[in-house]
Amino acid sequence: MRGTTVPPGTPCPPPRAGELPMHRLEVAEPPAPPFAIGTFDEIGPLSRAEFPHRHTFHELLHVTGGTGAHVVDTARWPLRPPHLGVIAPGQVHQWADVRGLTGHVVLFTDDFLLDYPADRERLRRLSERPWLALDARADDAVSRLIAELTDEYRRGDEGADSVLRALVHVLVVRAGRLPGTPEAPPAPAGAVAAEFARLTGRPDLGLWSVRAHADRIGVTPGYLTEAVKAATGRTAAQLLREARTREAQRFLLRTDLTVRQVASRVGFADPAYFCRFFRRETGLSPGDFRRGGEIHHD
Repeated sequence: MRGTTVPPGTPCPPPRAGELPMHRLEVAEPPAPPFAIGTFDEIGPLSRAEFPHRHTFHELLHVTGGTGAHVVDTARWPLRPPHLGVIAPGQVHQWADVRGLTGHVVLFTDDFLLDYPADRERLRRLSERPWLALDARADDAVSRLIAELTDEYRRGDEGADSVLRALVHVLVVRAGRLPGTPEAPPAPAGAVAAEFARLTGRPDLGLWSVRAHADRIGVTPGYLTEAVKAATGRTAAQLLREARTREAQRFLLRTDLTVRQVASRVGFADPAYFCRFFRRETGLSPGDFRRGGEIHHD
């Protein structure tokens, strides 16, 4: 299934420094479809994860009870059930201060959309407004579809794959007809900029790109750039180049590491590229800087 699903028990590799956990959909061996449905309890504790993470699969959430909030990218959505949530593969999300969460979770990969490829674009558009409030009529309609999906999935009769795909298609199309929900406020720019400043002071974390910092904070790279520029007047990329250069300078002056080793410590796989970067930032080669023995500050 092209690496998007794994058999039960297959361990997920731990995330590298600065990366968010990436959850995969576990299914039984083929011919089981890349699909699962169940209550939050049945799907398991990761369906209620309170840390930022991503999925390799689509996730539809029918929330029928609970308090707290659901955070998607930079937006915090208060729980006022019933809701229908739509999370796209790769989208950062987490639960926050949630109590008494009830409802169902529908999980499936792109492979599951074989019969309805246009649903990929529908789901992408829905993920831009990922938290929909349901009135009584809409909630009743969603509840009926969820019940049919659950029954079909558990029975596993002949042709169940086709029925499941058709029911998900109906659910996606009807979700697209629901009125939009007012946008939740983004994470405060000042808080994002402050967290960025804290992380750049932690070179031991190995976060050497704007994207790595954005993923760690749980915002998009664009929003991080805007927040840092508003707070400092400088871009996140500029500040990261300076932090990277300072760390390289410390290694060159205070350790016996080779230039190749220093390059690796500050996130460069290619020592030659590191040398070009260092010369551009300081006006000196790493070797000349080390021989000069002084860190210059602007």
